[in-house]
Amino acid sequence: MFKALVTYFSQTGNTKKIAETIFDALEGQKEILPIAEARDIEAYDLIFVGFPVQSHSVPYGAELFLKKIPPGKRIALFSTHGSFTGSRLAREAIEHASVLASKAKIIGTFATRGKVSMKALDALIKLPEHEAWAEMAASAATHPDEHDLADARAFARWVMTMSRHHGS
Repeated sequence: MFKALVTYFSQTGNTKKIAETIFDALEGQKEILPIAEARDIEAYDLIFVGFPVQSHSVPYGAELFLKKIPPGKRIALFSTHGSFTGSRLAREAIEHASVLASKAKIIGTFATRGKVSMKALDALIKLPEHEAWAEMAASAATHPDEHDLADARAFARWVMTMSRHHGS
């Protein structure tokens, strides 16, 4: 029986919301757990790993998890970020996560916008080198929105199809 795990690292709730959307879109045997609680990853045929982009990269807890994924394990990566979709900053963290999990078989990646905490925005807007990013991040205040969630559902279904039909 095919078994999927959706695991995530979330601080503001954006990544958890996307993880729950992906989980709900999956059929069959599935489980959803925060990264800190995901233990027996060998038991799953497919693992979705989600994280927020922090300091333009992968948070430490997610980084540790990605490094311990066994060789050949099928995974899909997803992230939430305050940057514009498709921007260099949005892509860099997913690329870094792909390198961290390079022994795994990456089926797909997905990145979507998510609101940035006001605390982070207030701190960054005061720094000249982060001013432009903070303005861009402020525009993510309504995300993840219904379009983002629809994209996450489509991503989940696509990854499941690819994993089942082109697996091992």
